[in-house]
Amino acid sequence: MLDSVAVIVLPGVAPFELGVVCEVFGIDRRDTGGPVFDFRVCTEVPGVVAAKADFDLVVHRGLDAAAGVDLVVVPAYGDDVEVSEVVLDILRDAEARGAWLLSVCSGAFALGRAGLLDGRRCTTHWMHTDALARRHPQADVDPAVLYVEDRGVVTSAGTAAGIDACLHLVRRELGAVAAAAIARRMVVPPHRDGGQAQYIDLPMPSGDGELAPVLAWIGANLEAEITVPVLARRARMSERTFARRFRAETGTTPAGWTARQRLLRAQELLERTDLPVEEVGRRSGFGGAAALRHHFARVLDTSPQAYRRRFACVDEASADVGGANDAAS
Repeated sequence: MLDSVAVIVLPGVAPFELGVVCEVFGIDRRDTGGPVFDFRVCTEVPGVVAAKADFDLVVHRGLDAAAGVDLVVVPAYGDDVEVSEVVLDILRDAEARGAWLLSVCSGAFALGRAGLLDGRRCTTHWMHTDALARRHPQADVDPAVLYVEDRGVVTSAGTAAGIDACLHLVRRELGAVAAAAIARRMVVPPHRDGGQAQYIDLPMPSGDGELAPVLAWIGANLEAEITVPVLARRARMSERTFARRFRAETGTTPAGWTARQRLLRAQELLERTDLPVEEVGRRSGFGGAAALRHHFARVLDTSPQAYRRRFACVDEASADVGGANDAAS
């Protein structure tokens, strides 16, 4: 379970990467259906900490705030800065007791200094992957991914990939509904495939541009036959113009967008209803169980049944979800 989170602020901390962690884990979102965490920001010497910007930060808590938490996070910092043995011991102790560890961008260097990347697959910002591999030759550094999870250690690439990694961990521990609730408030995609290259060509924005009505229609009609001619007519554009504008606005094709929305619907149905997998495949627009299994294996590296076993939270809300989908049909 993921209840408590501590982020360790190191000298030279990058404000955005720290802010990502605070945004995902540090805000009470129960009013919009999201989770709340016992969130702590700490540093070795409480007080003023220099940031990688034209300002400093004031951190009030010491490292004792990281004791016993479920997740310890190290955001990006000046990777040439020495990390004290006290901090490294906090990281080692967290790993030894089975807590999650997560780094954003160059935060991976602190995990490497603690010896926690040896024998693990990991990543960091593409500008730093060669340096990380040189300093830690026993680590399996992958420069072509947004984030990596390997035996309780999650490392992410630069900047926005930290959001992906944090939401991945929320999804992993609390499920797709919780991750989607946070992502919706942040106006970011709830999930991007962690196996993609960092210069990913498949962003999933919130859909508030010119094609927002069409994207909303797709989400409400996932069981329908969704083709470029159908969507172009709804947008009152030629097919060629529509396809060009769709990619410009969403970064992907209509088919790619639709497949991702169908996958997200299937995840929600698997979590919140006890519908048979065949019916989940139908209601999410895949037509049945076979296509659903194919997409789960390709994108999520699991099966619908295994996903349900891990994340199912069926209760009285099931009837509401099923009814809503019946109405949308």
